Amino acid sequence: MHPKILIVDDDQELCHLLDEFLRLEGFATTAVHDGAEAVTHLRSHAYDAVVLDIMLPGLQGLDVLRQLRRFSPVPVLMLTARGEDTDRILGLELGADDYLPKPCNPRELAARLRAILRRAGGADNGRDGAYEVAATRIDRANRSATYAGQDLGLTSAEFNVLSVLVANAGHVVDKETLCQQALGRPLAAYDRSVDVHVSKIRRKLASLGGESLIVSVRGAGYQFRPGDAGD
Repeated sequence: MHPKILIVDDDQELCHLLDEFLRLEGFATTAVHDGAEAVTHLRSHAYDAVVLDIMLPGLQGLDVLRQLRRFSPVPVLMLTARGEDTDRILGLELGADDYLPKPCNPRELAARLRAILRRAGGADNGRDGAYEVAATRIDRANRSATYAGQDLGLTSAEFNVLSVLVANAGHVVDKETLCQQALGRPLAAYDRSVDVHVSKIRRKLASLGGESLIVSVRGAGYQFRPGDAGD
């Protein structure tokens, strides 16, 4: 089975280029060219991942992402204008899994998609099966995470990050390791993806009573500290 990818971009020439390249790389691609059409299409069609441009006519890419996350956890890779850090951070906050600046290298896009799909499919990042630490349960088979029996509602990338942290509970995990194991790529300079994902996970844990489970260790990374729950 070829992974099914939806490309959402109003640049039809770029869509054609990406379509040709990704098909040669073993993906099955479909393209739509405006945000409203993308939301409608995604409500009735299943995809393995979405490549979403931030700048779209009508319904903007961030609005598409906001609506999409109300009904689908499908992994999303954003295409953003180079240097637009605000859009990237907001996109990650809204539930995007990764991003690439435009113009992007099609080969890098294919590599990022493979990494996202590998993680979404449950590629190993430390443990198999299900495990629980400090009322935080990770079920890798179903790709679900709960705290005190309540679903955390994580995106695919957030699930991967929390899985790595819980699997290494009590130990500091540096950002480079988190980026490689959870997002499937090296940590780039000025890349705040890991920080944004961790921030969102913390808020979701805190909303269910799991405050302070994940702590920042200055200059080192992040640590899942079971003894700090509820402190």
